[in-house]
Amino acid sequence: MIYVHIPFCGSLCTYCDFYSEIFSGREGEFIKALAAEIGTRKGELAGKPDTLYIGGGTPSVLPLSAFSMIVGALNEAGVPGDAGFREFTVEVNPEDIVQKGAGYIEGLAALGVNRISMGVQSFDDGMLRWMKRRHSSATAVKAYGMLQDAGFRNISIDLIFGISHMDDGMWLKTLDMALDLAPQHISAYQLSVEPGSALAAMADSGKYSEAPGEQCRRQYDILCRRLSDAGYHHYEISNFALPGFEAVHNSAYWGHVPYAGFGPGAHSLRVKEGSLPEGLPACTRSWNIPDVREYLRCYSSQGPSRSSVSQSETLSAGQVALERIMLGLRTDRGVERDFLERHADRARLAAMLSEGLLVPAQDPLYVRIPEDSFFISDSIIADIV
Repeated sequence: MIYVHIPFCGSLCTYCDFYSEIFSGREGEFIKALAAEIGTRKGELAGKPDTLYIGGGTPSVLPLSAFSMIVGALNEAGVPGDAGFREFTVEVNPEDIVQKGAGYIEGLAALGVNRISMGVQSFDDGMLRWMKRRHSSATAVKAYGMLQDAGFRNISIDLIFGISHMDDGMWLKTLDMALDLAPQHISAYQLSVEPGSALAAMADSGKYSEAPGEQCRRQYDILCRRLSDAGYHHYEISNFALPGFEAVHNSAYWGHVPYAGFGPGAHSLRVKEGSLPEGLPACTRSWNIPDVREYLRCYSSQGPSRSSVSQSETLSAGQVALERIMLGLRTDRGVERDFLERHADRARLAAMLSEGLLVPAQDPLYVRIPEDSFFISDSIIADIV
């Protein structure tokens, strides 16, 4: 698994706390630094990675040539370029797709991109303006059609619910419009007030109040019901897919599969099986600091060592077990019951099974959180570990 972080956006959304900066046209300098990092760390790319995910930020602010340079850098680092990735995802903004046109989309496909993740968030224009999104509802619909016309048959769209001034009718309209498009995948997230975001400043000044828990739960239930009726598989708390279109890359994260992340703010996970007590893998997590300027300075020809932008930690056996439980219980696959009995609170496990907060999964050796309790999954997971 390979993740590449593009830390640039055309504008900054009200709710966002991901590391990003306004795009300033310095893509050439940034891509050179990115290629240098990939070359420096090519030892982490042994074998043929299954997936490549280019996220951000907003990768679609970049010209097509930048994506070509990224793929070229990976090829030079030993990642085979002939057979292609099982899943190659690029995140896009609808406005960029419409403005850059069919040639841009076809160029992405020619590079091997076979999955698009498009940030729609809402089909209500007033809500989009409040979020400071660059597109309108009509633009999102047009961009989706252009992607389809270019041959993309694996498209994911993002939606947001749980906004205090978004009533159930507005949410139902957004869901209906999304289902009219019939994307292969939908990710839907409850709005949260994240430190450092513009929304946090609005909340602090009294200009925004979080939606009541009852409203958020009701809109989540509406989401689950409407997408289930439309044939979507609810395979992770926030993710729904038509059968066979579950995200390969993100599913690997939830399975604690190793991955290599490149770019400022990107994380990586190295796994060595069977090196900790009880057969748990030894895991090292590393990450680049979220600072474009320091990143560019580090990977320039005269820059300092990678240690100036990279940090890491070695996970203990307890941390590895905790992460496997937390990640696994986010999914409908769940976690091995035997693993939970060895690493979680056995008394609470028994009580939750008795109360129906945990139930047998499709694989009888696993247990999961039932869909009707996904909304309170955080409290269930916190109570068992």
